[in-house]
Amino acid sequence: MKWNLLQLIAVILLCQAAGGLGAIFTAKAIPVWYAGLRKPSFNPPNWVFGPVWTLLYTLMGIALYRVWKLDPQTAGRSLGLLLFFIQLGLNALWTPLFFGLHALWPAFVEILLMWAAILLTAARFYQLDPVSAWLLAPYLAWVTFAGLLNFAYAKLNP
Repeated sequence: MKWNLLQLIAVILLCQAAGGLGAIFTAKAIPVWYAGLRKPSFNPPNWVFGPVWTLLYTLMGIALYRVWKLDPQTAGRSLGLLLFFIQLGLNALWTPLFFGLHALWPAFVEILLMWAAILLTAARFYQLDPVSAWLLAPYLAWVTFAGLLNFAYAKLNP
């Protein structure tokens, strides 16, 4: 595969934009609403989330780029790209649900859908380019953890 650095950066920035949209809701909610929530014992410090998500969006962008750069005639490529954008859309939707609407249970249901979409995306990517699938593994692991956190928040804050 021939790499184009500008295209790679653009794809990574596209993924980072999903997180950037969420930051609009998070920034307002952290000091007031979120600070007042009862937190589970395994809740990481707030400063962890920014670096983790920046790294995850970067890895997602590299995975997307690798699949996007495959021959357009590659069987399953279009489905892989579609699944990727579905999970990215679900990713972008979670933050407004949780931080914007304070809808903890709907956010939990949504994160379960996102988790399934990430798993399907990784499975399709594995068939196309195993490296791309492995690049999504930390993301799937983190969303698993985030789902547990979301569930705990919903239980602790009815």
